[in-house]
Amino acid sequence: MLRLHPRMLNYGTWALRCGVLFLLIYFWAAPRYYPLDPASKKSAPPFHLGPPQQVETTDPRVCAHTRLTDEVEDAKILETLRMVREMGASSIVEFLPWAYVERERGHYEWYHPDRIIEYAENQGLKVIARIGFVPGWARPSDTQSTLNYLPESEFPSFAKYVGAFAARYKGRVDQIIIWNEPNLNFEWGERPPDPEGYTRLLKMAYETAHSANPDVMILNAALAPTLAPPGGMNGGWDDLDFLTRMYEAGAGDYFDALAVHTYGFTFPPQADPAPDRLNFRRIELLHEVMMQYGDGDKPVYITETGWNDHPRWLYGIRPALRINYTLEMLEMTKQYTWLKGICLWVFRFPAPTNRYPDYFTFVSPDFESKPIYDAVQAYARGWEQPQ
Repeated sequence: MLRLHPRMLNYGTWALRCGVLFLLIYFWAAPRYYPLDPASKKSAPPFHLGPPQQVETTDPRVCAHTRLTDEVEDAKILETLRMVREMGASSIVEFLPWAYVERERGHYEWYHPDRIIEYAENQGLKVIARIGFVPGWARPSDTQSTLNYLPESEFPSFAKYVGAFAARYKGRVDQIIIWNEPNLNFEWGERPPDPEGYTRLLKMAYETAHSANPDVMILNAALAPTLAPPGGMNGGWDDLDFLTRMYEAGAGDYFDALAVHTYGFTFPPQADPAPDRLNFRRIELLHEVMMQYGDGDKPVYITETGWNDHPRWLYGIRPALRINYTLEMLEMTKQYTWLKGICLWVFRFPAPTNRYPDYFTFVSPDFESKPIYDAVQAYARGWEQPQ
C-alpha cells in the first residue's frame, strides 16, 4: 500500500488548487462553440477569416478532393483551402459525415459542416459534398464496429438527413454525392453489394433533397474501378456491370450527374480502354453505359482520379511520370464535352498514413507543396511549367 508523507499531501493540495484555478481561467477565456439549431441559417463562428477571395483559373474543371473532415485545427483547414485556391482549383469534394451531425436521432448539430463550408466559401471555392457514415443509433447493435452498415429499415432516416442538409445549404452547396463506392463490400458494412438496394437508397435521397432544394444536383456514389465478378464474393462488383444493374433498376431517374472514380494506375491516360482492363479511360466505358440508357447528355464529374508515385507500391510510378500523365490527362479530357469536373485525389492528409496513400497527395501534412502541386498550379493558372 502506498503511503504519503504529510508534506506531500500539502503539496498535492496546493497543486490541485492551482490546477482548478487554471481550468477556470481556461474555460472562461476559451472560444465557445455552441451546437447550432437545425433551423438556423446562422453559420459557424468564423475563425479569423480574411476578406473573401476569388479563384483564378484557366480551367474551372480542376477540383481537389480534400480530407478536411479529418482535420481538427481551424487554421489548418483554412490553410488547406487557401492552397487549393492558389493551385487554381475551383471546387473541392469533401466528405461531410452524417454521423457527425445527427449523433442522436432527429437532433442535428451542424457545426462541423458549417465550418468547412464557410471557410471554403471564404476562399471562393464550391463544395461538392459527399454524405455517408452511419450514426451508431442507426446501426444494428452487433455491427457497431462497421461504420458503413446501414440497414434498409434506416434508409428513410438517411434520406431525411440528406433533405435537411440540402435545405440548410440551399444556394451554398448545390451538389451532393449520395454514399461512396457502393460496389464494394466495405461500403455495405462488409455485406455483398446490392445495386438494386443502392438504387432504392438513391431514390429516397434524391426525392427528399429535391423537395428541399429543387435546384440541387444529386450525384450517384461513384463506383470503385474493379474487375471483381458480380455478387461481391471477392469484395466488390465490376463497376460496369454494377452501373448497368443500377440502370435496370431505374436509377437513371434519380441522379442528375454521374460521379466517377477512375485511376490511371501504371498506364498513361491515353491507354485504350477495355472491359477487362483498369485504366483512366474506363470512364469512356461508363459513359457508354449511360448512352445505352439514353443518359448520354447527363454531365459527368470525376470525383477521384490520379496517379501514385510511391517508389515501392505495385501501382506506383516515378514522380516525373506522374506529373506528365496528370497534365496529359487534363489536356486530353477537354474533348469529353460531357465531363464537367476533374477532382484530383488527394490534396492533403492531416497526418501521414505511412503507407502508399501518402504518395497520392499534392501537399504534405506540414503544408509543403510537392512538384505535382506546382505542375497543376502552372497548368490551371496558365503559367509556364516549372523546370
